[in-house]
Amino acid sequence: MQSYTIGQAARLLGVSPDTARRWADAGRITTHRDEAGRRLVDGRDLAAFSVELASSGATEEDAPYTSARNAFPGIVTAIKLGDVAAQVEIQAGQHRLVSLLTREAVEELGLEVGMEATARVKSTNVHIDRT
Repeated sequence: MQSYTIGQAARLLGVSPDTARRWADAGRITTHRDEAGRRLVDGRDLAAFSVELASSGATEEDAPYTSARNAFPGIVTAIKLGDVAAQVEIQAGQHRLVSLLTREAVEELGLEVGMEATARVKSTNVHIDRT
């Protein structure tokens, strides 16, 4: 399972690293330490927390602003596989994006819950890029 540093987790949550550290210190985000002593967040835990955070409506005043459009970096929070089709959900800050794609595409990308991914929106289609 993929793990994220506090800085990476903060970027995916759309908050500052200081905010993510405070949440970890308060026990809101479960962390563990690697061999180098860095705090890491398990991808599945981060996915669950990102959904909880978005549903609470919590925002940070100094959240980053960007002029980039149509690209939503985030974390995979759910995957539903059918025989042919698949549904992938990504939590990108406060935005929950859902993409319908082929099962084969999900398998080729190696997508898993807790993995970082970017949803790209073109018209009414959402495309998923593994990052």
